Amino acid sequence: MQIVDDAAPADIVRLEAHLDAFNAVVTGIPDARLLSVLLKRDGEIFAGLHGHTWGATCQIKLLWIAEPERGRGLGNALLKAAEDEAVRRGCRQIMLATHSFQAPGFYEKHGFERVATIADNPCGHSDIIMVKRLEAASASSVRRT
Repeated sequence: MQIVDDAAPADIVRLEAHLDAFNAVVTGIPDARLLSVLLKRDGEIFAGLHGHTWGATCQIKLLWIAEPERGRGLGNALLKAAEDEAVRRGCRQIMLATHSFQAPGFYEKHGFERVATIADNPCGHSDIIMVKRLEAASASSVRRT
């Protein structure tokens, strides 16, 4: 057993693939896919969004914009691109978690609703779980086995 704080990205990808395979067998929903929207300059990421889609839900795991690039509408563009792709993949909702000191107001402006708050995570702050329903998605586009 190893406890590390710098796991190789390939190891994380393998773990996710194993969990996706298990989930597909148990639920009969084999459509798990990563979803990333990246903005790069000279090969370096200066903004991006990462998550995945599975079973008609898109989960955004992170959205980050470098400090000098903030306030230019990049967050709006990243979120719109992810939402459009989620709809294209047949998702009916997007979910995410944000902290009280991060961007709950930003997500609310984009139609997300707070569904749960976990107090004192991290200490002195809150973790906020948010969901947005996607109107244009079709449940028939989700493949089942």
